[in-house]
Amino acid sequence: MIEPAETVIALEGISKSFGKVHANRDICLSIRKGKVKALLGENGAGKSTLMSILAGRLQPDSGSIRVDGVLQRFPSAKEAIDAGIGMVYQHFKLVESMTVAENVFLGQEGGRFLNPPAMAAKVRELAISHGLEIDPSATVADLSMGEKQRVEILKLLQRRSRILIFDEPTAVLTPQEGDQLFKALSHMAAQGKSIVFISHKLGEVMRVADEVAILRKGEIVEEKRIDEVASQDDLARMMVGKETFLTVVKEAVVVTKPVLEVRDLSGNGLKGVSLTVRRGEIVGIVGVAGNGQKPLVETICGLQAPERGEITILGKPWKTFFSQRKLSETLSYIPEDRIGLATCPSMNLSDNFLLTTRKGFRKGPWLRRKRVETESRSVVDRFSVLPGHLSSQARHLSGGNLQKLVLGREFFRKPGLIVAEQPTQGLDIATAKDIWGHLVGARESAGILLITGDLNEAFSLSDRVVVMFEGKIVDSFDVTDTEKRSRVGLMMAGAST
Repeated sequence: MIEPAETVIALEGISKSFGKVHANRDICLSIRKGKVKALLGENGAGKSTLMSILAGRLQPDSGSIRVDGVLQRFPSAKEAIDAGIGMVYQHFKLVESMTVAENVFLGQEGGRFLNPPAMAAKVRELAISHGLEIDPSATVADLSMGEKQRVEILKLLQRRSRILIFDEPTAVLTPQEGDQLFKALSHMAAQGKSIVFISHKLGEVMRVADEVAILRKGEIVEEKRIDEVASQDDLARMMVGKETFLTVVKEAVVVTKPVLEVRDLSGNGLKGVSLTVRRGEIVGIVGVAGNGQKPLVETICGLQAPERGEITILGKPWKTFFSQRKLSETLSYIPEDRIGLATCPSMNLSDNFLLTTRKGFRKGPWLRRKRVETESRSVVDRFSVLPGHLSSQARHLSGGNLQKLVLGREFFRKPGLIVAEQPTQGLDIATAKDIWGHLVGARESAGILLITGDLNEAFSLSDRVVVMFEGKIVDSFDVTDTEKRSRVGLMMAGAST
């Protein structure tokens, strides 16, 4: 158990409901001075709701928050910030055209009285004292994702935040940048800062956390010191309430002819990209976000035309393939944007199922609604999409259930090529493991191009790994090549092979 000593924040009996959904139920949680507390739970467990309440973005239905033993109310984020609570979000809120120092002081009282040299000097001092070294005069647009994250942290430190909440902070970082962040978190904790660390990457939790609290169905079900946790598998069991092993079984599959051939693809941010995906294999593309993965995926999937180079999909040139697309033995795209590009939030599950399958349910000008309901029901049941009501709107599904609906719909089309973009990003370990199993099983009839920022996912699922940096392929290697695997982080940062 965790001792209550040195408590900075005490959440007492916090409850929050959205209609009939109980996001938080009578939660009691302590955040201690100088400690990193990891907050874990499956998708929909209530983590984001609880932290939004602490950050002043949501109001609880009941319960109270004490800061240094004093009862506090946070009707908005400003009051939470004034109380020393700050949150670093996955999507940075920076002005790209301004300098680091200007971003740090933007919107803060007193900033208008400082001249640029004084601002830069103060930011440099703040950065060095917290292990977050950065050039205060650099333009934000020229920074790496890791450096941009440091600017976000410095903004909170300049506001004298004592409690810092990090939501999936390594999602956009290289392994080296992740290491630098972990060192900075330890440094800040040693200086007395309190850290709340939300992540689905259990290895990170084991490495950086002092304490861990597990949420399940809106309730705190377990709280321990990290030295009381035996392994990542122990953490996974605590999260889902049963034994869960973080591995995937890959049965041997015969690799046959190419289903995707990309030759010297350039333009739209790409620089001479060539790769091949064969039926029966998974090719994983890794790299820090913004290094050409998005234009590569969008070009392969027909969202933008190739400027230079050639693409052959299932034996047909790019233009021919997209002018003669069939219902089956086709390309299925599982996009990163589940609720915008992959699904329509205001439509029900049956209609979302039809978004890419409607050709198979037409009879002349008529839509065969009864068959639509039968097949969509089969997909919802087979992929365990919850709640399983076909009349439910997509907006009411959790991220994991929405992703399972998208997978079920795309696999229904019997594709020969599957392009899966960040398929488990933001999902809990149990759902991610389900998604992994479906993708590995699909190798029997398709080739899969997997785009992921999670190296564990890439190495667990892929047969070959391709590393991208600044629109180019830095290297391509077999997943069994341990020497190349050990250097993949450096490759992602642009180091030559």
